[in-house]
Order: sequence, then structure tokens, then C-alpha cells
Amino acid sequence: MGDHSDRRSGRGRSIRIDEAPERRPLLQPRRSTFPHELDGEVFSCFTDEAHSHLPVYTNIHRIRRDITSVVEDYLSLDQLIDVRINVSVVRPLVDKLYEQDDISIVYCLLVNRVQFLEDQSHLHNRQNVNFSRATLCELIATRILRRFNEDNEGPEGLLVLAHILVAGFEPFQNAPPEIRREVADWHQTLPALEIAILSESKLFLSSTACQKVIDGIYEGRIIYTPSSFLDLIPDRYKLKPIALYDPKEAPLLNQYRLIVPRTRNILEILQFVILLGLYVAFMAERDPSVVSSLEICFTIYGFGWVLDQFATILEHGWHVYTQNLWSFLDVTFAAIYWVYLIMRIYGWRTGSIEPGRQAFDVLAMGAPVLIPRLAFNLLSDNLLFLSLRSMMSDFALLSALAGWCFFGFLLSLVWVGNGVFDAVTIAKWMIYIWFGLDGSGIQHSTEFHEILGPALMIAFAFLGNTLFLTILVSMLSSTFSTIVSTATAEIQFRHAVLTLEGVKSDAIFAYQPPFNILAVLVLAPLKFFISPRWFHKIHVFSVRLLNLPILLIIAFVERRVLRPEMMPGAVCPSGATATSKSRLWFWDRWRLTAHGDITAVFDLEPPDTVVDEIATDDTLTKHMIRRQYTRNNTMESSQQSTLMAGGPDEHGSVPNGPKAPERSKTPSRRDSIAPFPGLRAELRGMLSESDEVGDITSRLEALEESTQRIESMLAKLVSVLEENGSVEGDVSAGRTGTLGDLDRPTSFE
Repeated sequence: MGDHSDRRSGRGRSIRIDEAPERRPLLQPRRSTFPHELDGEVFSCFTDEAHSHLPVYTNIHRIRRDITSVVEDYLSLDQLIDVRINVSVVRPLVDKLYEQDDISIVYCLLVNRVQFLEDQSHLHNRQNVNFSRATLCELIATRILRRFNEDNEGPEGLLVLAHILVAGFEPFQNAPPEIRREVADWHQTLPALEIAILSESKLFLSSTACQKVIDGIYEGRIIYTPSSFLDLIPDRYKLKPIALYDPKEAPLLNQYRLIVPRTRNILEILQFVILLGLYVAFMAERDPSVVSSLEICFTIYGFGWVLDQFATILEHGWHVYTQNLWSFLDVTFAAIYWVYLIMRIYGWRTGSIEPGRQAFDVLAMGAPVLIPRLAFNLLSDNLLFLSLRSMMSDFALLSALAGWCFFGFLLSLVWVGNGVFDAVTIAKWMIYIWFGLDGSGIQHSTEFHEILGPALMIAFAFLGNTLFLTILVSMLSSTFSTIVSTATAEIQFRHAVLTLEGVKSDAIFAYQPPFNILAVLVLAPLKFFISPRWFHKIHVFSVRLLNLPILLIIAFVERRVLRPEMMPGAVCPSGATATSKSRLWFWDRWRLTAHGDITAVFDLEPPDTVVDEIATDDTLTKHMIRRQYTRNNTMESSQQSTLMAGGPDEHGSVPNGPKAPERSKTPSRRDSIAPFPGLRAELRGMLSESDEVGDITSRLEALEESTQRIESMLAKLVSVLEENGSVEGDVSAGRTGTLGDLDRPTSFE
């Protein structure tokens, strides 16, 4: 700990975030320091010195032990967020892990979620204990990230969250030497955000704190160099650390802004529009005997577009790439393009027209893929497209299984018919029956066999046209209802995938198609002959030259949109917030509305006189909350102090005696259940619903009542003895005074 504190004092600083007065709690001040270094350079592509001391390996196994020991039965998410389990299980784990002040805890929790889901996949049962443990890991990670968000606000708080989500960690960080010797020397560093996407942690990704970072990365407010699986043109001479982007300090021609997810998404839409236009124009005048200029343009541009998709797969891996909404369309068109290109080159080499004609026919199959793909781009947040993607995968799986099963009917009919009809004709009749188009197969079924032929055809019709369609409709309805119930989380999950995919580290993404083909042919071999510094200079010069108009437009737009005073929570020099500055846009300023004052009253900061007047109520409000908080405990504490002092006398006064030691109780967090009066009794009642707990509670209450009656009788007996001064008279008086009490039954049940 000493070395760690010295390192922090020597290299970095602890950040203190000044919160707005309305965000400060009344009961207990929140922690406002962040004990990690943010001044040093922290990267996502490898483990940094600033975070190299974090015990990631130990935290992973500690969390796995805690989660495994706590969860021993299947629990759904609704049961895990229930108030009883939240108070007894979730919150203690959140408090324990959050108080470690370790930003790798979220990463470790998500790593454990991946492993629990892996263990669950081998059991082929979704409702098992491993799935509950994985859900609990995601829930705790969400709560911890929320607390980091609450305790660190403003631009610096956004940087804190960025370090948590996109800083690079590896699972064997600070593992024992004997463990590291048993594994490979090369370890891939991954950020917590990518692991959340791999494990499909939609609850975590849809949280407010996570979406704040995702929006910052998507808009380009947060910049960093991501880790990548494989680079076609690696340029690691200058890495971008995790930082907040300031367009005033950035150069005018900043080639790194080409790989900002929002900018890259716009550029990809433009690239696809160009590809679609060339495709339609080329297919409208196709001629297999002539290689036209439109065909050359389409072939070269299409090759560059497919190369860009291939580099995207290599950047983050196949699993992340397939999470994209339109990835299956891109892969389908890439396969169609390669078949077309190979057949077209073969026909050109052999001088035959037929392969070229077949190549055009294959390329025509790309129209049902390219046309809907543009709608997927423009309406990526539409619920219909989100459902269509999931339903297409279910439909393809069920159709493949049904086709494989119905292949047995085809063989039976071929063998029963003894060569009367060929397999192609029988398959055509079966397809017509399957889709309910024609019944010719049933009419000719007697020609196969008088009894077995009609039986096979009718059985196939029942199974294919009735059972299969019923199962298909039920499955697609269930998928659609599931997506509708979690529409917000699904949309935000796709937004996170699009954001992570948009952050690129490969230098090839700075070149627009078809210039990326030249970049691979020229820069990739050049990497082996020149130094990294000169390679970086040549790369930067070529990117700025080829993208000069685009870079100028990006610089002009970002200097108006991404100004530091426009960031959430930032205060402009004039004293107005970023929200008020953003409302100076033409439409927001001049639109006609009768409810403008509702939002305008919050746009301007109140003057100091109003702030001082409000602040005078803080003390009164704080005492009111404290009184409500301690109201239920006042009677209990007074009774305990009275009993320990010897009880009241006959006049109701408490004689001098030893007093109970006073214990001060620190109020809980502001989101705790403790400040609300009466909720403890309700919670106690809910906890006593079970038979065992209810029986124990009733026994303890009966025992407490009996103890109080005995103490009261002893107090009266002592007071009577002191007044009379006679032993016999005192005893008789004591018996007389306690007959009524002794007659009452005492139960310890």
C-alpha cells in the first residue's frame, strides 16, 4: 500500500469532483475522490503502468468464490432485484467490491459472467444456477458502475468511466509466477466494454453510466486506441491514450477523426450508396461479351468495399462482427461478389461468354441483399428490423432442420416408386405441398404404391404444411414478443456494438474504397523496408492528401459541435451551462411553443441570492430527515436506557444509575432503505413470511415480553421494600402488589 500511495503521489493526482448543490446528499457526503491516476497515458491495446498494480487475477477468482458461495439455486433477474435479496445479497457484495477502489472490478465481474455462461452452455438448460450467477455478476457490475458515475461527475467523471470501460486488462495480470509459466507468453488485452458485448450483457450496456461512455465514444468526445485481433496495415508509432477530445487543441487535418464511430458510420452509408448506385447502373446495361467501364468501376469499388468488411472482421473478431444488425447481409453479398468475380475472370481467360453470363446471373442475386441493407442502415433503431434479424436466424435454423427431416420422405418415395418418377420431380411436388401451392404430388401418389404412396404424401402434408408452419409461427411470435419486451435494451445493445465496431486501430480504415486497395498493395510491403517513424509520416501524408475535403468538413463541424463547453455538465465562461448554449440553434430558439418556460427555467443557473436562500433550508431538511430516520429507534433506545437505569419510580422519574453506552449510527447511502420510516418494520414482516423465521420471531417476541414483565415486577418489589422498611410487611405488601401480575400467564413459546 505504501508503494502504491507513493506511486500515486509521484506520477498522478487524485481528482476531486465538485458537485452541484442539488446533487449533494443531506445525510452523508458521498466519496468524491478517485484514487487512480488519470494524468498518465492509459491505453486500451495493452496493460499500462498506471493500472499494472491492480490484482486482476486475484479479483477474478475472489469474485468467482463469492458468487459461487452465495448463489446455490436458480434465480431470475426479477428475483435477484427483489428487495429481500437486494438487501441481503446484492448490496453487501456491491459495497464490498466498490470499497476496494479498483477500476478493474467491472472487468473481473464481466469475465466471470463469460465463464458462468460457458459453464451453463454445456448443461443445455437455461434455468440453472450458473445462469443465475452470470446474471448476478452483470447486476453487480451495473451497480458498481452506477456508483462510480454518481461519485464522479462532469468531464472528469466521464474520463473515469472511460478508464473503467475501455482500459485494457488481461486475465493473468499480477498472477503468480508459476501460473504465468503454465500459460502462453502472449496475452490479449480486452476492455470491459468488449467483454460486455461478447457476453451480451444487455442490462449492463443499457445502464445510464455505460450509455454515457458509449455516447461519448460514438460522438468522438472520448478518444483511445483500441486493441485489435489482426491489423492489415499496423501503425503503432503514435498511440492515442484514453482522453477527452478538445477540437481547439487538435490539428486542423486530424486523420484520426476518420475512425470516430459517428463519422465512420456516415462515411460507410455514403460508401454503400455509391456501391449501390454502381451496382444498379452496371446491371442495367450488363453485356457478358463486353467489359464496360461501369463494370470496371463496380468491380474495383466492390473489391475495396469487401476488403473493408474483411478488415472489420479481423479488427474485433467474428463474434463481435456478427452482432451487428446488417452483418449477415454484408457477408451474403461478399460471397456473391466473390463467386461473380471468379466466374467473370474465368470466362475472360477462356474467352467463353457462358461463364460471364452465369456470373451476371449470380450477381443479380445480390439485389435482394443490397436493397434492404440501406433500410437497415437508415432505420437501425427500428423495432421491426431488430426483430427481423433475430427471426431470420430462427427461421433459417428451423427450415434447415425441417429440410433435413423431410429428406427421408424423399428417399422413401423414390424407393417406393421404383423409378417411376425421378427425384427432381418428386422434390418439386413436395415443395409445392410444403408451401400449399399445388397438390399434384397427392394426385400422383397412387402411381408410387396404392397404399404406401398416398400414406407418405398425406403424412408429409400434415407434418410440413400444418405442424411445421404452426411451430414456425409460434417460435417467431415468441421471439418477437421477447424483443418487444426488451426493446430499449436491445436498441442500446446494437448501439454499443456499432460504437465498438466503429473504433478502429488498423490504418486501412483511414482510406476510403477503393483507395484501401492501393494502401494494402503499397503500404503493407513498405512496412518491412522503412522505419516505423517514416512509415507513420508517409501514412499520415497520404491519408490527409486523399481525404482533404472530408477532413476539412469534419474539422469545421466538430469545432462547432464538440466544444469543451458543450460537454454535459460543463460550465461556459459566461456562466451558462452547455444546455443553454445548445439551445442557441435556430430551430430551438425560434420554434413556437407554449411550454418553453418549463425547460427554460432550468437552462439558466440561478443567481447567488437564490442559491443562498435555498441553502438555508438544508439544515432544517437534514434534521427533519434525521428525525424520521431515528423516530422508530427513539422508543426502543429510551426503554433500554430506562431498564438499565433501574426503571422509573412511582412518580415516573428515572433514578440515577448506570446509563447505557450511547452508540452513534452512521446513516446509510442516500439510496438506502434506512432513511424511510416504517420500511424496516415492513421489511421485517416480509422476512418473517417463512415458517422457520416466523416461528423464531414469535418465540423471541414472547421471550422479550416475559422478560419485561419479570423486570417490572422486580422493580415494584424493590420500591415497596425501600418504602416500608419492614421485611414481613414488605414481603406481604410485595405479594399483594404483584398478585395481579403473577396471575398473568408467562409463555416462552
